[in-house]
Amino acid sequence: MANLFVIPKYIFTGKDALNLASDNIKKLGKKALIVTDDMMVKLGSVKRLTDLLDSISVNYEIYSKVNSEPTDKMVSEGIEIYKNDNCNFLIAVGGGSPIDTMKAIGAMITNTGKITDYLGKVIPNDPPPLVTIPTTAGTGSEATQFTIIADTEKNIKMLLKGPNLMSTIAIVDPVFTSTAPPKVTAATGIDALTHAIESYTSRKAQPMSNIFALSAVKRIFKNLLRAYKNGDDMTARTELSIAALEAGIAFNNASVTIVHGMSRPIGALYHVPHGLSNAMLLSECLKFALLGAPEKFCDLASEIGGYKEGMSYIQAGKVFVGEVEKLCKSLDIQTLEEFGVNKGLFFKNLDKMTEDALASGSPQNTIRIPSSEDIKDIYKALWK
Repeated sequence: MANLFVIPKYIFTGKDALNLASDNIKKLGKKALIVTDDMMVKLGSVKRLTDLLDSISVNYEIYSKVNSEPTDKMVSEGIEIYKNDNCNFLIAVGGGSPIDTMKAIGAMITNTGKITDYLGKVIPNDPPPLVTIPTTAGTGSEATQFTIIADTEKNIKMLLKGPNLMSTIAIVDPVFTSTAPPKVTAATGIDALTHAIESYTSRKAQPMSNIFALSAVKRIFKNLLRAYKNGDDMTARTELSIAALEAGIAFNNASVTIVHGMSRPIGALYHVPHGLSNAMLLSECLKFALLGAPEKFCDLASEIGGYKEGMSYIQAGKVFVGEVEKLCKSLDIQTLEEFGVNKGLFFKNLDKMTEDALASGSPQNTIRIPSSEDIKDIYKALWK
């Protein structure tokens, strides 16, 4: 069976990757719109970029209002700045929210209508050049053809896609992740782990995506808890940055499955950060998916040293799910109740969440395809 494998045009990794990419950035245009958030400005991450741009005589404007998960309104604001200030390429500095917002802004510079018009459609026209500089090791958005934007009128998260949304340049420099606090390190790390597991157990998995997925799982299990406990551990930070990139490449080519499909409604309705909502769902979703792909879960157990000679696929898979649960517990992942979600409201919205999860299409990529009742049962299990 033939497969298409899509990655960014250029990928720069490791300490000082930003400096190494300077010549390539300079060739993209004379003025960049930098899409980021206020915290990246305060922490000096944006200054690290602007110092480089100053040194290579590239002008810039800064849009720093992506201070929550991205919305259609943020996209509209960014488009206005881009056009009014005559920018000709974009750079995102931040986690998944600034990167996703930047992709959507770029898409709407060269495509007609509003960003909300593209729900369920492929973005047709090439955007201006896109540069991504992730400051968390988690979303993998620097390596994907996807963006998730909230439609503020319909109160849903839209998954938008197209090869045209791929980064022209992805700069994966672990120095930019060193300022991530422990809770962010944990949530984004579990997000990357989810990408890797889901892409490996997806119906759309392919040989190349499997290579990246398994490598990412192994790196995350070895390094996430280390980085959580000691944010200055640059060896762990470097490994996690690579793992997030690998996981992004994997799911970009194999798709996510049930966890992400069920996660988006939780984020849209209760404003739970994406990585955290994935972490809340991960164990229960994996227990469901295991029965559809026991041999693949056995492979995952082998990657982290959990497989013992004589184990059945199911036994090994259960060991892997157990290790995921232990990792989440060690990372102090919050439950819905601990986050402050109202249980009564959550159960009142079960039908809408289920409908939105299935409408995303992601759960249907799971080898064991869930019914609407299966989705509801998993949501209910989060309150056990």
